[in-house]
Amino acid sequence: MDKSATLTQPVSAQDHAEGPADAPLTLVEYGDYQCPYCGAAYPVVKRLQKTLGKKLRFVFRNFPLTQAHPYALTAAQAAEAAALQGKFWEMHDLLFEEQALLKPEIIHSWGKRIGLDLKQFEDDIKESVVEKRIKEDRQSGIRSGVNGTPTFFINGKRYDGPPDYNSLLAALELASELRPV
Repeated sequence: MDKSATLTQPVSAQDHAEGPADAPLTLVEYGDYQCPYCGAAYPVVKRLQKTLGKKLRFVFRNFPLTQAHPYALTAAQAAEAAALQGKFWEMHDLLFEEQALLKPEIIHSWGKRIGLDLKQFEDDIKESVVEKRIKEDRQSGIRSGVNGTPTFFINGKRYDGPPDYNSLLAALELASELRPV
């Protein structure tokens, strides 16, 4: 872990988080729904969540790399619009699980699949509140030194190791040992 790179925007109630707020470990990912590396990291994070249970809080922040991934912004908009209906994680998971099928024209059917009010979903995608949230996430990532995806932070410190299960688990366990009591 590079001790010099830190998360400049602390995790707050505004974030999309799974796991207890008082968990001893917080893993923040800046991700892009169309990024193949983020797609590969998705099952790793799910496995870490299962392994660590209530010891881990996972936070996802949008960092669409629109130059490299033409549908990344559309996917982030869909996730944020789903969040307005309380279905962020359902859309987040679907976007990664069906990443190979990601195209703007399929987003509507995925909204239907997870039980969204489709008119509201479509309207919210167009709203500036969704855009604002994505820009805020991206700006916080830039301020924290994020320049690619996925970028992980463990308890506020940037993790620069490989995004595989064993490496991330070892880093999380080390961070747990280093945490003041």
